[in-house]
Amino acid sequence: MANYLAQFQTIKNSCDHIVIAVEDVSDLWPNIKSGFEERVPIKRASLNNKTRNPVLVENFPCEFILTTDSRLRSRFPQEQSLFWFREPYATIVLVTCEDLDEFKTILKPRLKLIVQNDEKEWFIVFVSRAHPSNDNAVKMAKKVYAKLEVDFSTKKRERCCKYDIHGPEANFWDDLESKIMECVRNTLDRRVQFYEDEIRKLTEQRFMPVWNFCNFFILKESLAFMFEMAHLYEDALREYDELELCYLETVNMPGKQREFGGVDHGDDWAALLNHENKPLTQIVQDDSFREFEFRQYLFSYQSKLLFKLNRPFEVASRGHSFIIGFSKALTLHENMLPFCMREVWVITACLALINATASRNYDGLVAPDIEKEFYRLKGDLYSLCRVKFMRLAYLIGYGADIEKSPVNSALLSMLPWPKPPVWPSVPPDASPEVLEKEKVILQATPKIKHFGIQRKPLPVEPSVLLREANRRRASLSAGNVFEVFDGRPALIDGSASDASSRIPLSKKMNTISMLRTNSSPGTFDGSVDRPMRLAEIYVAAEHALKHTISDADLWKALSSVEEFEKKYLELTKGAADNYHHSWWKRHGVVLDGEIAAVCFGHGNFDLAAKSYEKVCALYAGEGWQDLLADVLPNLAECQKMLNDQAGYLASCVKLLSLDKGLFSTKERQAFQAEVLRLARSEMKDPVPLDVSSLITFSGNPGPPLELCDGDPGILSVTVWSGFPDDITLDSLSLTLTATFNADEGAKALRSSTATILKPGRNTITLALPPQRPGSYVLGALTGQIGQLRFRSHSFSKGGPADSDDFMSYEKPTKPILKVFKPRPLVDLAAAISSALLINETQWVGVIVRPIDYSLKGAVLYIDTGPGLNIEESHVIEMETCVKISQSSAEMMNCKGTQKDCSLAPIKEFQQLKLHNGRIEFPAWASDTNSVIWIPVRAISDSLPRGSSSVTPQKQSNLDGMRTIALKLEFGVSHNQIFERHLHFTDPFHVSTRVADKCNDGTLLLQVILHSQVKATLTIYDAWLELQDGFIHTGQGTGRPTSSFFPLMISPTSRAGIMFSIRLGKVIDKDTSFIHKACYYVETKHRAFNVIRSKAVQGSCHGTLNDLMSRLKFEFASCLKKFSWITDEVEALETESILNIRYGISGERTNGAHPPVAVDGIETEDARQDLLFKSAIVLQRPVLDPCLAVGFLPLPSTGLSVGQLITMQWRVERLKGPEDNGISEHNGEVLYEVSANSENWMLAGRKRGHVTLSTIQGSRIVISVLCVPLVAGYVRPPQLGLPEVDESNISCNPPGPHLVCVMPPALSSSFCIPP
Repeated sequence: MANYLAQFQTIKNSCDHIVIAVEDVSDLWPNIKSGFEERVPIKRASLNNKTRNPVLVENFPCEFILTTDSRLRSRFPQEQSLFWFREPYATIVLVTCEDLDEFKTILKPRLKLIVQNDEKEWFIVFVSRAHPSNDNAVKMAKKVYAKLEVDFSTKKRERCCKYDIHGPEANFWDDLESKIMECVRNTLDRRVQFYEDEIRKLTEQRFMPVWNFCNFFILKESLAFMFEMAHLYEDALREYDELELCYLETVNMPGKQREFGGVDHGDDWAALLNHENKPLTQIVQDDSFREFEFRQYLFSYQSKLLFKLNRPFEVASRGHSFIIGFSKALTLHENMLPFCMREVWVITACLALINATASRNYDGLVAPDIEKEFYRLKGDLYSLCRVKFMRLAYLIGYGADIEKSPVNSALLSMLPWPKPPVWPSVPPDASPEVLEKEKVILQATPKIKHFGIQRKPLPVEPSVLLREANRRRASLSAGNVFEVFDGRPALIDGSASDASSRIPLSKKMNTISMLRTNSSPGTFDGSVDRPMRLAEIYVAAEHALKHTISDADLWKALSSVEEFEKKYLELTKGAADNYHHSWWKRHGVVLDGEIAAVCFGHGNFDLAAKSYEKVCALYAGEGWQDLLADVLPNLAECQKMLNDQAGYLASCVKLLSLDKGLFSTKERQAFQAEVLRLARSEMKDPVPLDVSSLITFSGNPGPPLELCDGDPGILSVTVWSGFPDDITLDSLSLTLTATFNADEGAKALRSSTATILKPGRNTITLALPPQRPGSYVLGALTGQIGQLRFRSHSFSKGGPADSDDFMSYEKPTKPILKVFKPRPLVDLAAAISSALLINETQWVGVIVRPIDYSLKGAVLYIDTGPGLNIEESHVIEMETCVKISQSSAEMMNCKGTQKDCSLAPIKEFQQLKLHNGRIEFPAWASDTNSVIWIPVRAISDSLPRGSSSVTPQKQSNLDGMRTIALKLEFGVSHNQIFERHLHFTDPFHVSTRVADKCNDGTLLLQVILHSQVKATLTIYDAWLELQDGFIHTGQGTGRPTSSFFPLMISPTSRAGIMFSIRLGKVIDKDTSFIHKACYYVETKHRAFNVIRSKAVQGSCHGTLNDLMSRLKFEFASCLKKFSWITDEVEALETESILNIRYGISGERTNGAHPPVAVDGIETEDARQDLLFKSAIVLQRPVLDPCLAVGFLPLPSTGLSVGQLITMQWRVERLKGPEDNGISEHNGEVLYEVSANSENWMLAGRKRGHVTLSTIQGSRIVISVLCVPLVAGYVRPPQLGLPEVDESNISCNPPGPHLVCVMPPALSSSFCIPP
């Protein structure tokens, strides 16, 4: 079967679609061919896949071929079974007949002979040539077609269809396509089963010695090719996958030595996408195929099917895996392949795969995640191609032009050198090339970075190339070992080019000439092979690659340094762009750095800076400081060349902020010098710069600074400087951010002088103006150095005790400042809570208690409210008070319970003067509790009024309340206003009651004195001034027995005084008024005796106004001065005045006390008599009622409803006219009878006047007719005297509350007949 490979390849190339055979029985095909071929391809077809599941195929291709065609007639029977996939899949039999006899005798037997082959799938197309206008012909055609259907169609399957040549029916083409696809489907299923059976047989024999892979391959690929022709690409791809697995299983079987392949010219050019690269007959080997060509052949068909399935993403994924796996296979057979065959093949394979998938990239038709993964795969292909390309470039001497970056070092240092069996030798005629290479090597100088940074270049080779190449030489001399390394000891450690660069050029030339002499230069031929020099290795590798590489474009890219850089940039940009569109954006940024290095080397600083900025941002974000230290100097140099001062400054600051171990002290000092040079000299305009990574700050350890609302302060902040030397800041400010309000703007604290920051930890202090209440954290540190305006947002927690350079970029949650809300920084409270004497100068104690706050320089303003007066002539005393509640809670408790806070022994005492209502605190009172004693006099013009046991008077504490306003100014911009309510009261509260009533009309009036102060009161004298209608008994002066006095009353206790009085006659109002006014003036102001004498001598019958008019001219000045007497005398007309002369003994620390002396000094022996007056209202008592009212008895027969009765009341006078207090009009008394209208009907007069004689004992009867309306117990009518007070009426006997009313008597009108 393996002999048919060539024919199998030819059949595959010529047959790529399904064949439909046409058996033209009646020579009809030329007439209908065009109509049939127009229906190809079939738009929608349904086939069964390998698992017999239906699959919908779009645009199914097929070809109609006559059975008489040579393509079907020239096949041998053995070929038909082997290449069954090319045989027709359906047979269309074209017939026509216009006569039934002809059909039966001729056409039918022939058709039976044609369709007798069971392996064919056939159906008959009856072509009707009858014209529609010929009815007979049409009828005959129908009869023939009906007979045809009966003979060849069955119930299970319709095998006939009718085609009208003059105009086919509308459903004919659908019927035709359905029958064609039915035949194709059945044929395909049968052939798939055949191939599967054959393949199964060979698979079972694969471990037998006679097994042949070529036979298995032909069957397997025939099945796959048949699926491909039927557009069942998934099944075809599965067959190729299984074929690849089977091949890898057989090719790796031990015991069989097979050629790998890849040694022909052009094999370096990857053919993984070109299945026509070599015919199968050229790669066959015994019973199998060479691995190098056959694996690429299989992958090319797999990728072909994947492209037809519109899955270029899977091609890239499979291709990347295939290249990696196949590269390992090339490594295993590297000693049999041309020099660097593996690297060249990988490069061409990656480029071919990239170009093929890029041309079939369907943007927007796939999911975003698949698209990103596709870009990632293309980026990996570009990156792999780039690494292999750099390896080839290094082998031919372009290593000095490869950037020694971390990414290149990581990739190339892990990539092994080629391992040929013998390293290529230098051609005999390559001496000029060797000399040129040596010149380039000697002239190469290491790149010096900006700021004079010197670093050892990163390695880009897995081992020393010189050693590796000479080790693979066929033989080595046993001479001087230094000759292996060009006579330079520095080359032994692997730094060939770098060490050579540090040797002077003259010494290098001398060394070269000596080596040439010792090593037979020129012809390089000697009796013993000497070690190759590096230049010779480069030249030998270049000539060997020239024979290996067959791709002209690839060789052109390696022909010169310029072409190498061009290709290098193309591959790097391709990888970076694809990584940027994928998930691996960081890979793209890193490769941007490689592009930037090339641009930087060519002086394209603008593009280099843009790429370097991306790389630095990535490294800084990831925290890769080692990598950042390698790239950031290049960015700084680009910015300097572009005159980007702001960017250059930022780069210098970032370099300073990196780990100190990455740069030497000298290099860090160079960074700082550049910053200062630009800031103070070169920059014309201010440049803002963020130095958060270089300068950090935090609050000092410990609790935050605590201030009160409105207080200034000094804020101490720790600042860490990352500069290597001292740096002077022209200005410095720090912002505070309130934590309680996000909308609150940041407040800046500025330093007034220049600040010098030393390396490491610094402590600075800033003046803190008053802040609003709340908690504050550090915001940002800003300042200026020359024209540089810097800003830092970084925070530090605070370094360890033994570290000055600890820096942390974590923002602390701990506040640095707490400003308390308006709170009682000082408490002013009354020293005592008990009442003080009213109308007398009293010491008012105010306790001043600072609450964790200094009162240094405090000033107290005192303002009295209405009814309160302060005499500025009196001194104010201030003394310490230490035994005060130590907490505000206790102080509030002391106030709330109205208990006196006891005062401690005095430690400090000072007398102060009140100036313009203010006093200044002494120094000793700034931080201690103190009490201020202020002499205050509460003024009340009204007389206190006593109460009676009959009509008690309710006392109100508000009557004696006074308010004193205290304003305390302290601190800076601090003031607090206090209003304290002081309780002033009279020494006594007076109440009266009549203790006894004598038979002679004398009344014993008891006056009860209630002490209202916390002091002992001593009564020295008391007298009572009676109102009109009352007089003292005998010839008394209104005083009680003198032996009562002095009378001492303890605090809050009571005492009683008895006065004997009786009722007197009421004197004429005006005369009494004048006497009392004069008497009042005499008692209080003896200077006005003249007013009394003039009033007595004159007429007393006039009114007070007449008297005052007569006296106005003579005593105008006196009356003007004392005009207030009129109001006071009017008040005395109806009230009695109690006068008490008393004394008081008490301490100001407890409550009421003796009045303050003018000079503020009191003596113990001096007695101060005080006068207390109280108004007492006395009412004349009612001794007996004036009238008696009696209810006369009702009739003894009782009352009944509807009965007219007379209600009678008798009124009798009990007193004579002299004692009559009744308001009468000519002896007439007003009466009124009231009754419930629902119970009574009054027939008489209900209201009127009756005449009652004024003689004691006179009587009168008042009668009213009434009728009861309801039965039961009802209230009778009542008699009332509206103009007589109830106390003057005596009811004897009293009227009944209820009377019984009987129902009415029976009457005939109420009888109901039976």
